[in-house]
Amino acid sequence: MTGDPDLASLIGGKWTHGSGSRSVTVVNPATGGDLGELPLLTENDLDLALDAADAAFAGWRATPPLRRAEILRDAAGLVRERSETIAAAVSRELGKPLRESRAEARTAAEHIEWAAEEGRRAYGRVIPGRSPGVHASTRVEPLGPIAGFAPWNAPAITSARKIGGALAAGCTIVLKPAEETPTAALHLGQAFIDAGLPPGVLNIVFGDPAQVSARLLGSSLTKGATFTGSTAVGKLLLAQGAATVTAMTMELGGYAPVFVLPDADPVAVADTAVTAAMRNSGQVCTSPSRFYVHADLHERFVARFAERAEAMRLGDPFDEEVQMGPVATAARLRSMARLTHDARDRNVTIAAGGTAVDRPGFFWRPTLLAGVDDDAEIANVEPFGPMAATTPYTDLDAAIRSANRLPFGLAAYVWSTDLRSVRRITDELDAGSVSVNHWQASLPETPFGGFGESGLGSEGGVEGLRAFQRIKYVSQA
Repeated sequence: MTGDPDLASLIGGKWTHGSGSRSVTVVNPATGGDLGELPLLTENDLDLALDAADAAFAGWRATPPLRRAEILRDAAGLVRERSETIAAAVSRELGKPLRESRAEARTAAEHIEWAAEEGRRAYGRVIPGRSPGVHASTRVEPLGPIAGFAPWNAPAITSARKIGGALAAGCTIVLKPAEETPTAALHLGQAFIDAGLPPGVLNIVFGDPAQVSARLLGSSLTKGATFTGSTAVGKLLLAQGAATVTAMTMELGGYAPVFVLPDADPVAVADTAVTAAMRNSGQVCTSPSRFYVHADLHERFVARFAERAEAMRLGDPFDEEVQMGPVATAARLRSMARLTHDARDRNVTIAAGGTAVDRPGFFWRPTLLAGVDDDAEIANVEPFGPMAATTPYTDLDAAIRSANRLPFGLAAYVWSTDLRSVRRITDELDAGSVSVNHWQASLPETPFGGFGESGLGSEGGVEGLRAFQRIKYVSQA
């Protein structure tokens, strides 16, 4: 396969524009220009997708795990073969620099491969009976048809994680990717078709987001749901799914704190922190954004971070020398401007950036707000853009309390070799993932999920597969 697939939905193994007449324009954030029209499905079209997933479930569930794994591995191989094309689509629609998009495409393949292998390990267990001749056991079964919702900020990885986990568990899925970045998921769909996936096992739909979620989660055919996105939308989906007692996995918003302890090298940490914080223009739910830096190190950390941020090369994501592209939408620009305006009003030091770039597209300069207290808006709202904030501290207890006061708990980072302090932070911090002396918050083989308003359950690893399965207890005399 060469080039991108047509902008369409996938229902029952066939690409379709649906029966309606509505569409949305897919926009290139690096130029503001149009990339094409994406047809939106009607409620009747969504019902067809649900029916296809339901009809295919019995056959896919009965398919031996070994065969399911073969199909997933073949699909992953095709994704890897086509990674350059997939990466180009991600860069066009999201504005992510091409080298980052290449890494995303490869990681998407890894997620599918991991799920393929782990799907063969759906083990139950034998439980000793209380009476002679009584045999007790548990078995693991697939939930059934799954409704999946993938966001715009990592369109290949999040789609692959949801598809791979559901299919490996023996479920079918109706996936709604973000309309802003549709093409990566379409490439995944074509890879699964070419790998021999039976029709209806994977369906990909686009439509009005509120209408799609209401239809999918309101259906008795949907047995589980997986969502990655904002906390506000996640709460709405949880309420919709409650009416049908739908099993839910939610990976919601985060606002990752970073602790830079007194024994850390502030310059070395700042060097790597800029790259981590500005990856994908800061539009990553695990982006290190709230830096609690010991007061003795704060000035040096801010100076180095600001120096590196100001030196970052912005521009066309297809330029191999570019280090950061645009934000995804004009709404992200407005959010950055609002947070910066609030910081200025509070006399917060704008150590780097703080302005949009006067050029076509949605570009914002990498920004560092230094010396922020808990009252500033940036201290309370996840920026989800190329923006970070620092707070100097002297009392570690107070810093931990400040980090924990927000209702989010997705990822966190600690930089120190002081084992006692590191253990204390990892014990007391409310975060589903804590990384010490590096910036990698999740991998295909590790669980990824948040606490509090950052989500329910986990994706990835053994735990991610279990989200698509149910446990049955069998006792026989």
